[in-house]
Amino acid sequence: MTISSAKPFDFDDQASIKEYLIDVVTQQIEMYPPSSAEYRHRISDWVRRALLGTDHGLDGAGQDRIVNEVLADLVGYGPIQPLLEDPTINEIMVVGPNQVYIERVQQFEDEAHVIRVINRMLHPVGRQVSIDAPSADARLPDGSRVNVVIPPVAVDGPCITIRKFIKGKFSAQDFIRLGTMIPEMAKFLRACVGAQMNIIVSGNTSSGKTSLLNILTSFIAGNERVIAIEDAAELQLQQKYAVSLETKPPNSDGLGEVDTRDLVRNALRMRPDRLIVGEVRTGEALDMIQAMNTGHDGSMTTLHANSPRDAIARLETIALMGGVDIPILAVRNQIANAVDLIIHMDRLTDGSRKIVK
Repeated sequence: MTISSAKPFDFDDQASIKEYLIDVVTQQIEMYPPSSAEYRHRISDWVRRALLGTDHGLDGAGQDRIVNEVLADLVGYGPIQPLLEDPTINEIMVVGPNQVYIERVQQFEDEAHVIRVINRMLHPVGRQVSIDAPSADARLPDGSRVNVVIPPVAVDGPCITIRKFIKGKFSAQDFIRLGTMIPEMAKFLRACVGAQMNIIVSGNTSSGKTSLLNILTSFIAGNERVIAIEDAAELQLQQKYAVSLETKPPNSDGLGEVDTRDLVRNALRMRPDRLIVGEVRTGEALDMIQAMNTGHDGSMTTLHANSPRDAIARLETIALMGGVDIPILAVRNQIANAVDLIIHMDRLTDGSRKIVK
């Protein structure tokens, strides 16, 4: 297989060169898909060979820059690739081609550029977006979580929200150093985990619930069988007999989904000493409560709520979403018997995260 070296036309600017190279190499990828092992090397070779067949007028440094930018689109994730590689950045939010909310300014060329990057993110995990299904969730190879929404649902243009996976979990000492909690809190929480209390970590979005849950799991004895269930695996369990389970979205035909509730029910058959659920949102809350009441002491989960009182009310509501006809009084009694401790996290106006209740 070869790429024609015939001169296509004269280019007016580097954007035209880049657009041409992307079109040519994309066609080659579709015709001769490279294996994953040689993907980047093969794409790089195709880009450079296609560039040789143009009147680009670029010096050596300019050629390298164009090749790297095209590779960022075809192999990486375009202009946000450097942001993903920056360990100091936790979240990246894209709204249309001209707005990327982050510490540094990065821009996409147009909406088609954003869609191209979205497809690059979703294709490896078998997901796609379209007018009929304009949103999707996925996990990038590095563990980062990504949510995408495209028009017509996204009025201002395609949106990408990435929650980066942080390598190396926070420790209790890190939380103390950051002022998220005081030393006495850490001692108290360690004692609660050691006493096998059932714990719910509540808080608003991005308040640090998962980071705190990670710290709590580090207090569990190393010989206990811990089973963790998450939408995207973030907990970094240190126990010898730990098992991590991750939900699975449906395929393009809407089949094959494995949700949190499916995994909770299956985990109960795996003889766990403790059950950890990354977050309860719907009917799995009822299964979690029943597990806490039937011998699985020391279980933990997180829940979106504005206060501990709201957490109890929301737990009641989502437990009733389990499709089981149970009186509200019975649900309240089960919650009262199951939950020993609620820890509430909050993200303050200055951006800091605190344990507040």
